[in-house]
Amino acid sequence: MKLIIGLGNPGKPYDKTRHNIGFETIDELANRWNAPLIQSKFKGAYAVVHRPEGKVVLLKPLTYMNLSGESVKPLMEYYDIDIEDIVVVYDDLDLPPGQLRLRQKGSAGGHNGIKSLLQHLGTPNFNRMRIGIGRPPAGMKVPDYVLGRFMKDERPLLDDAVKKSADACEYWLNKPFIEVMNQYNG
Repeated sequence: MKLIIGLGNPGKPYDKTRHNIGFETIDELANRWNAPLIQSKFKGAYAVVHRPEGKVVLLKPLTYMNLSGESVKPLMEYYDIDIEDIVVVYDDLDLPPGQLRLRQKGSAGGHNGIKSLLQHLGTPNFNRMRIGIGRPPAGMKVPDYVLGRFMKDERPLLDDAVKKSADACEYWLNKPFIEVMNQYNG
C-alpha cells in the first residue's frame, strides 16, 4: 500500500493559495482516478483507491499546515504503511514557480508542514515532491505570500506543475522513487 500526501490548509479562504499546491495535486489524482476524498478520519480527508498497482491512499491533512504530522502518523499506523511507501507533495519558496524537485530525504527547509512530519515520523528519510512557488516580492512577508493566490501569469505554470506532479505520483506506483526522481526532477 502506498500513501500520497498533499500538504495545505483546509477551508475556502486557502483554496488555490500558494501554500495549498499539495492539495491541488491530490485533487488532480482524485479526479483522474474518480476517487473523491469522502472519508474523514485521522484529522484528514482521504480516499483508499484500488489500482492495478495495488492500494493507494490519497490524503489531505485537515490540521492546518503546521500540524500535518498529526494526521499522517496515525493513518500510516492504522494502514501499516512503511516510510518508504509515502510521498509528500508540497510548496517550495526556493524553487521558481512551477518547477518540480524530488528528493528522498532532507531537512524541513523552513517549511512548517515538513517540520511537523519530521517531528511525528521521527525521520527525515521520506520521499518528497516539492513544487516551486517562487519568492515573495521585496517588502512582502512570507506568510502573506504563501497564503496568497498565484498571479495570473503564474497560474498556467502551476497548473502544469500540478499535472506533472500527479504524473510523477502515478509513475511512482510502478517504479522505485529514485527512477521517478531521474524522470521528473526539473
